[in-house]
Formats: sequence, structure tokens, C-alpha cells
Amino acid sequence: MSAPTNVHRRQLISAALAGAVVPGQLAFAGNDSVDGFREPSQTLPLVADADVVVCGAGPAGVSAAITAARAGAKVRLFEWRGCLGGVWTAGLLGYLLDFQKPGFAKELKEHLTTRGYRRGDAETGICYDPEGMKLLLEELCSEAGVQFQLHTKVSAAYLEGRRLTTLVTDSKSGRQAWQAPVFIDTTGDGDLAALAGCGFAFGESEACPCQPMSLNALLVCQDAEALSDFVRFAVHADDDLSNNEKKDRFRAEIERTGHFPSYSKPTLWQVRDNLLLVMMNHEYGVEPFDAAAVTAATVRARAELHRIVEGLKSLGGPWEGLQIAATAEQIGVRDGRRIRGRYVVTADDVREGARHEDAVTRATFGVDVHAGSAQQNKVSAYSNFGIKTKPYDIPLRALIAADVDGLMTAGRAISGDFIAHASYRVTGNAVSMGEAAGVVAALAAATGRLPHDVPWSEAAARLPELARG
Repeated sequence: MSAPTNVHRRQLISAALAGAVVPGQLAFAGNDSVDGFREPSQTLPLVADADVVVCGAGPAGVSAAITAARAGAKVRLFEWRGCLGGVWTAGLLGYLLDFQKPGFAKELKEHLTTRGYRRGDAETGICYDPEGMKLLLEELCSEAGVQFQLHTKVSAAYLEGRRLTTLVTDSKSGRQAWQAPVFIDTTGDGDLAALAGCGFAFGESEACPCQPMSLNALLVCQDAEALSDFVRFAVHADDDLSNNEKKDRFRAEIERTGHFPSYSKPTLWQVRDNLLLVMMNHEYGVEPFDAAAVTAATVRARAELHRIVEGLKSLGGPWEGLQIAATAEQIGVRDGRRIRGRYVVTADDVREGARHEDAVTRATFGVDVHAGSAQQNKVSAYSNFGIKTKPYDIPLRALIAADVDGLMTAGRAISGDFIAHASYRVTGNAVSMGEAAGVVAALAAATGRLPHDVPWSEAAARLPELARG
């Protein structure tokens, strides 16, 4: 990967005399307008050495990249944060849901268990060490031959006709262009697909009744055993408190400090020893693609976390010495773009337990719509909107963009309605969707087909041999 060639002093002088625009200079004449600033065109360094390009290295992205590479594809994976794992690591999610899946999900659980990074015995709910997860994912990507690049954000996409052919990234190396036969958008918010012109939906309606964001944090306490009545996976031998009872007891402690948390079901997990993970805040009505709004939400959330922790510490007793070790690099997003695909997963699918011949995974997690306002939060932290989930299939068609060829999505940005999204958005499903997108993309690239031309039966037949669990 080469950076743009430096322009020598002689070239700068020649270019200036000729009136050309060179790096570090702007041609101001005719550039100002009422509507905005017209960026001067430039020729970017171009790399076209990959079969599959994956944008976003969260749960779906690492799964897609590793699976595609194991299927024989040359894969490039881009991530704008400083680590792999997305919400698992930079977001300090700390908890794996709907993870009773075969394939890469099973393999990942086995690695976490073997390395001592996992707590909790239930297959549907597992706590893990976020720092250990970073290392594990880097090793798995490297072993598979994935070329991953951190601190790199997708900033533009270009089509030939209906087909996505090129994306542009921004990084410390400058702007670079990348081409491949197949692209996978695993950015979580559908950033690549939106840049490519795909249609999408967001929130419950156009007025943005959308799910709130949460900023998680790692805490250090003096004795996790002493906090057993409030902490998941930190238990006495005779502890029979339910998860909800622990949440309610924890909230009562927070209320003793004079503060009602913006998430009324605050949760503590034990990562290991005296290292805890906490989720106890909501930021309401924030669009994840509004940078200023996300910034303000992050600042408010971090202030609330510190206020609550200082309040708990002041109570003394088991809370004495409690401190924040780290807040998440990125605030956790529940609700982002849902890219229009060749099938839309709906509330009826969830309610009726839909079955599809091209099912890439079976989702089981319930509809989980968090409160949309502080007022709703005081009544109920979340709701299933009266829908009882029956295990339902997510079809491959929901992962294939309807408006752009050569583009797939995986993770929470797939095609679905607001209610279905509130069920399938958890990371166990993201992993399975990533696997499916990865193997389909690899087959499409190897055979000169587009993803929608690859039968799921052909792709599914390859998955067992790609699993290493």
C-alpha cells in the first residue's frame, strides 16, 4: 500500500506557474459558492489486489473477512478505529447474545474459553474480556491471510452503471482508492452502501423515534465478591438472585446517590477478578450519522458515568475505591441505517417464525426496543412491542443490496424493518451473517459472478469445511 507520491519543490514551482492545484494548495478562484465548497479533483493511488473488500471490522466484518479468506479469496479489511472487533472491543460491549450458533461463533467461544477470556456458562449469554478479544481477532485474521488496515475510514464510493467498482478511504496515508470484484459493508451504519447510493430506512419513522445509544465502561472495584448481589457472574455459592433482581438492586444503589440512571436497568458484569463492565446510560434520539450529535451524546454519557461512579464510591462499604478504568472508544449504537436489500425481514417474520430456503442463520433473540425517551425509561427500560419471537430465518437476499450490484451487507445494517431489526441486531446473528457474506463474496469473485447469482446451497456447502472449531 503506497502513499501518494511527494511533490518535489521543482514540481511545486512548475505547477504554481501553470496554475495547477497541488497537494497543500487550493485554487480559490471560482471555488466559493452559496451551496458549499467544490473540492479540487486529484488522481489517487489505486490498489486492485483484492478479491473481496470488507469495510468495518466489527463482529460481522471480522467474520466475513476471515471466512472469505479461508474460502480462498484475497481479502482487504478496513477499520476506522484502532483495533478489530468494533462494538465488542472499541465499544466495550462485553456480552455475547444469540451466540448458540455453529461455525465461527462456536469457534470463537472455544478460543475465548481456552484462553480464559470468557465468563458465564450459558450459550445464549457470555461475558468476555474485551482486551483479550482484540488480540484473538488480530491473530485469527492474520492466520487466515486477511490484510487488515486500522485507522482507515471509507469516504467515497464509485459505480460503473449499477456495479460498485471503487471505494476511497481516508487515513494517515492520505486518500487512497481500492477496487475489487465484491464489496461487503459491515460498518454497522451502512456507511459504504449509503455512499454508493443505496436506499435505506432508519428508526421507527422519519421523525427519528430511534433506539438510544449507550456508552459502556470498565470499572475496577476492591472486591467483586462483596458486590455479588449486583454483579452478573460474580456469585456466592448460594446466590439465587435473578439477573433482573441484580439490575434492580444496582439501580436502587444508584438512586441512593440521588441520581436516577438514564438506563433504568443498569447492569454490571464481572470480566475477571476485580475488573467489571457496566452499562447504565441512554442517549436518546441521536442519529448515528450526525457527527456533532454523536459527539454531544458521548460527552453527556461520559459525564453521567463519572457522576454515578463517584456517587457509588461515596456510599462506601463494598463500593469504596470504585473507579473507572476506561470508557468505550465509541458510544454503542443500537439503531442505524437499514439498507434496502432484495428481501426485507419484517415483524411478521419474527412473529410467525419465517422459514427460507436461502436462510443464512436462525435468529432467536427477542424484540428489544429500548426506551425512546427519559420519560419512557422511568416506566420501562425496554419493550418487545407485544411480540413474542419465534425462531426465524434471515435469508441471504436480505444481505444483498437491491440498488447496487457487487455489494453485500452483514450485521445490523441488513434489510429489515424497525421491529425485526430490534431482534436480529445482536452480535451472534452478526457473526453468522458475516460468515454467509464472506463465503458468497469469495465464490462470486472466484467465478466472475455477482453475489445475487451465487445460489445459497452452493455457498452453504462450503461453510463446514471453513469452520475451525
